Amino acid sequence: MFIKKLIDLILYSNLFIACCAVAMTWQTQLLLGEELAFTPLIGLVFCATLVIYALHRVVGMSKVKDFLDVERFHVIQNYHTHILFYAALALIGGAVCFFYLPLRVQLVLVIPALFSIAYVLPFLGSERTMRLRDVDMIKIFLVAGVWAYVSVLLPAVEAGLWYEKKVWLMFAERCLFVFAITLPFDIRDLKVDRHNKVNTLPAQLGVSTTLRLAFVLMSLFIILAYANYYTPAFFALSVSAVLTSIFIYLSPRFTHDYYFTGLMDGTMILQFALCYYVLTC
Repeated sequence: MFIKKLIDLILYSNLFIACCAVAMTWQTQLLLGEELAFTPLIGLVFCATLVIYALHRVVGMSKVKDFLDVERFHVIQNYHTHILFYAALALIGGAVCFFYLPLRVQLVLVIPALFSIAYVLPFLGSERTMRLRDVDMIKIFLVAGVWAYVSVLLPAVEAGLWYEKKVWLMFAERCLFVFAITLPFDIRDLKVDRHNKVNTLPAQLGVSTTLRLAFVLMSLFIILAYANYYTPAFFALSVSAVLTSIFIYLSPRFTHDYYFTGLMDGTMILQFALCYYVLTC
């Protein structure tokens, strides 16, 4: 019971997804030849992710009142106070980190910040109850774009390398990867999204076609990685893509949220770990 409570706390307090964001940002720095360290940018990425996902969970609970028997929603409701407390601490920590960033990084932060806030806070519709997330088909594109922007462009701008071809290829790779691993979440959430009248790709394409789309995206990811990196990095990214594709293929067979919030999100940490191993060991 203690182990389960600890896992729930790590996953649903958003500490885990914040670590995934740090891993993806470190991976970019590693592939750009930068040294890995706990810099203000890394602190900001961690804190900002924690805050945004906390807001997403808390605000989103109003959309799932008819699904509180689903375990993950029940757990989130129970950890409501914890989530808000950690988000408040992260907001303070993120503000401190922000002021230690170079001005050029502060400026390019505006775009993902605005999209992230619009994604989680309702401001659309006649009653101002809709978020960008609730607009048909847009959710997954926003998630992929913002994750790539934050984890690729921000460290590239900080390093003064944002204009290089390899950075933009990396940006495209990251979009494809995040897009692919987000599709199983949309498949899992079909019933909830249908209830909230949100039209997603799996609702349009069906589960089988959505899975095929994920495999196409992963194949394109491998092709771009081949064009962008020398052998060790390409090997690590390819292994990551193959393993992640297997997890995606198996995802419709699982209903427990640990598979999604733990394993599917954890593929980002797996990819970083593989890159770190082949490039530093």
